[in-house]
Amino acid sequence: MQNKLDPTYRSAVQAIKEAILASQYSAVRIINQKQLALYYGIGKYISENSRKGHWGTNAIENISAQLSIELPGLKGFSSRNLKLMRQFYESWAPLMDEQHVKSAAAAAEMEEANMAAAAAETKSSDMIDMNFGKVTPFEGTEMTWADFLSIGFTHHTEILTKTSSIEQRAFYVHQTALNHWDKYTLREMLKADVYTHQSLMPNNFAQTLPRKKQSLRAIEMFKDEYMLDFVNVEQLGENEDDIDEAVIEKHIILNIKNFIMEFGRSFTFKGSQVHYDKLGHDHWVDLLFFNRELQSLVVVELKKGAFKPAYLGQLAAYLRILDDEERLPNENPSIGIILCKDADKAYVEYVLQDYQKPMGVATYKLRTERLKELLPDENQLKELL
Repeated sequence: MQNKLDPTYRSAVQAIKEAILASQYSAVRIINQKQLALYYGIGKYISENSRKGHWGTNAIENISAQLSIELPGLKGFSSRNLKLMRQFYESWAPLMDEQHVKSAAAAAEMEEANMAAAAAETKSSDMIDMNFGKVTPFEGTEMTWADFLSIGFTHHTEILTKTSSIEQRAFYVHQTALNHWDKYTLREMLKADVYTHQSLMPNNFAQTLPRKKQSLRAIEMFKDEYMLDFVNVEQLGENEDDIDEAVIEKHIILNIKNFIMEFGRSFTFKGSQVHYDKLGHDHWVDLLFFNRELQSLVVVELKKGAFKPAYLGQLAAYLRILDDEERLPNENPSIGIILCKDADKAYVEYVLQDYQKPMGVATYKLRTERLKELLPDENQLKELL
């Protein structure tokens, strides 16, 4: 049928289809924003009444139970969720200016952003103010009002229950919106404590990348430590000290999807042990990626032990070859990352100063090391027993 369709009709179908999809996306976005406004308003109402002692013990539980009776089939208003709505309000209230916007232009902007729910029709519903007010941008973070409204309440609750500061929450809201994380990916990022490790990797990006915007993106993208949980030394039947780079590299390749999820966004794997012959000398790049967001080739060199200055010289040679042999005219300079077991950050930053190629040094931990951190040591076990 599609093959026989007149080209004019085919273009009409495409135009209508795109309009339908755009409308559906817009409807979902508006519903999400109105839902957040509702939950924020309910949270504020519960906070003001429960925190000041207006309500008695188990009030939230009783209210939730009665709601389920009066609105059969209602979901999302359990006592736990009502308490989460209260936490949602109390966590973000410091960023909200409760003075309503009065100018027509500001009011139109508020309506466009769907920051307020529909006007209440009954006097009793006026008790719940479903209006965020005017948001004061939080200095020092990249979170925008659009970020805040674009993620669902489930994502917000994941962030609220697993963070302790507004700075952390703003970071995860922005990253969730930017990377379109589902709730499971968000949980992994919270578990890995991405906020703590962001932008801490010793690097020379600010000095070596040509554009400030690109250097800031690179600084934000790479962490100082990566968890290689999928490299299980116990399953290999070997002592951890005997595991070399080749074994780790093999397990990274076998679990390349997990590695990319841990490593960051927008990475495409191009190969391992990529060979280059330059002026009669052989060079083997451990792991080669391309990052669409940075528009750069990215080399990852694996090292078994602690950082050594000689690693930077080797990496700089690889980057020079990649820029000569692989880099396209529209692409940015290639970036190199040393991934080793241990590194003195201050020392790494010191020796990086003399290198003209963009490089950074991060560390990694294997599965057994994570377990050792979580479990008590032998002496503690004896004391417990």
